[in-house]
Amino acid sequence: MHSLIDDFTGNLFQDPVGPCISLYQPTHRSHPDNGQDPIRFGNLVKKAEASWKERYPDKDPAPLLANLRKLGEERNFWNHTLDGLAVLVSPDMFRVYRLQRAVPELVNVGDSFHIKPLLRMVQSADRYQVLAINRHSAKMFVGNRDALDPFEAGDDFPDTLEAVLGDDPLRQRPASWSRGAAATIAGVNDGQIERSKLVDADTEQFFRAVDRAVAEQFSRPARLPLMLAALPEHQAMFRKLSHNAYLLPQGIDTHPDAISLDELRERAWRVMEPKYLERLAGLVDMYHAARARWLANDDIAQVARSAVSARVSTLLVEADRQVNGRMDLQSGAVDFAAEGGIGEDLLDDIAEKVIANGGQVVVVPKGRMPSETGLAAIYRF
Repeated sequence: MHSLIDDFTGNLFQDPVGPCISLYQPTHRSHPDNGQDPIRFGNLVKKAEASWKERYPDKDPAPLLANLRKLGEERNFWNHTLDGLAVLVSPDMFRVYRLQRAVPELVNVGDSFHIKPLLRMVQSADRYQVLAINRHSAKMFVGNRDALDPFEAGDDFPDTLEAVLGDDPLRQRPASWSRGAAATIAGVNDGQIERSKLVDADTEQFFRAVDRAVAEQFSRPARLPLMLAALPEHQAMFRKLSHNAYLLPQGIDTHPDAISLDELRERAWRVMEPKYLERLAGLVDMYHAARARWLANDDIAQVARSAVSARVSTLLVEADRQVNGRMDLQSGAVDFAAEGGIGEDLLDDIAEKVIANGGQVVVVPKGRMPSETGLAAIYRF
């Protein structure tokens, strides 16, 4: 399965070779609800074919449609879906993303991908990560207010104590034993070796390895808040040695295997929700303060030009809002589509430009947006 975070970080969706097909649909995690998901997907593929023939009558969609139909027939894939699905296809790209949020059914065929639903997954202010750890194992989860799911770590992630320390026969000794005058293990004096000290040394070495891996593989690429789920004594030890700047001071004080995944999500969201609301309020305050200095705007046409010229540092985009039209990607000039007319999503195109020019995009619920146009931009200059 493709990594949405890696693809956004690598600007994979910038300047694609078109035409591009974007398909979105809600999916289900379990039987019997998921039985209808591949059927609905097949109907979306038919709609994509019809839209393609209308917009690009001189181009052949057969290779792209063949890949989509093949996906629709993969039974194992449809038995392991989450809450939503996004499939992006172009002449030189095929991407499939399982989503933690349900998305409305949508078919878009155009010169670029429709990625705003994905922006909400990647740029939404309510996303977080959880590290569940004990003396013997570590697991990573990614979540939002609605869902929490295991994060597939690479083979080089130190998910067990044995993966870090290997199989050391000395660690299988009784709690207290003597090896004689020559015995020296990790700074322990000759003679009696206390088992508890050896266990603590092992745990510290394991925690250090996990801390480095989490920072390198998860926190720095995603830049998401990280919560620690562990027993209080393990919380103290891990925090003392951790160098992860994204680790939150509040954690979940329990053995992670002692609670269900749903309870873990509930407890994580209780920690995250105040920070989420605080961040949204801070962004809105920044927008109003910048607007008072003529460094913010909510006019779509003006923001589009500013996005192209790299003026936009932060763009707030209203969730589930779409404004159809066309945008010149060189000048930023926009033409709004007539009501009900066909066109690209201008908010989508503007957001892509902001990201490409190093700005941040945050998808915001309608009730917390500081404007009514669908976007609000804070300028660098």
